[in-house]
Amino acid sequence: MSNVLIEARGIHAYYGASHVLHGVDLVLRRGEAVGLMGRNGMGKTTLLRSILGLLPPQAGEVKVRGVNMTHAAPHRIARAGIAYVPEGRGIFADLSVEENLVMAARPGSDGQRGWTLPRVLSVFPRLAERLGHGGQQLSGGEQQMLTIGRALLTNPDVLILDEATEGLAPLVAREIWAILRQLRAAGLSTIIVDKNFSAVASMTDRNIVLVKGRVVMQGTAADLKRDPEALQRHLGI
Repeated sequence: MSNVLIEARGIHAYYGASHVLHGVDLVLRRGEAVGLMGRNGMGKTTLLRSILGLLPPQAGEVKVRGVNMTHAAPHRIARAGIAYVPEGRGIFADLSVEENLVMAARPGSDGQRGWTLPRVLSVFPRLAERLGHGGQQLSGGEQQMLTIGRALLTNPDVLILDEATEGLAPLVAREIWAILRQLRAAGLSTIIVDKNFSAVASMTDRNIVLVKGRVVMQGTAADLKRDPEALQRHLGI
């Protein structure tokens, strides 16, 4: 069995006439965490959308476990074990916390049910205290916990997080990072988009930096830190 879960090669993507991605590659292996970084508008979310089938690429190829999914419907890609925590969270404001969670619960791609409601609530005890609250009653940090918990209940092989801690207070962001480290330690493969280079780099095996839809830097955190001038130029750190 191949240990490559996601393989995106030579991805070109457009919004109308605007050419956003220019031949981008991304590979995620089993048990691996990859950071996807870059300033706003550099193509990070577009790359995720191309992988997820939400914006099929005009050129290039996306494979999930070796199966060509380049033009597959998003629900097929989700059913193949890919869970997405979108920027903006996308919770259902009029449903309770419990309803938001259980609506997503299903076995994983190979029938596994390792993530159950009790297990999710053990990782997110704050949600356990708010099961009857409506989604709109939660703080931003609680909403992010809810979105991650909902994704976990699909029993995914890959968790993709777009802007994992955007807009959260520093204390809450630290709590989210601690949870993501737990998931990482449990062996869940992840792709993480976030502006906090230090936090992302502390838990990833490899990192990719995009500028205007092209990969300009990639490697381990140590690799990237060897060129501080480039990091400053591309990420502002």
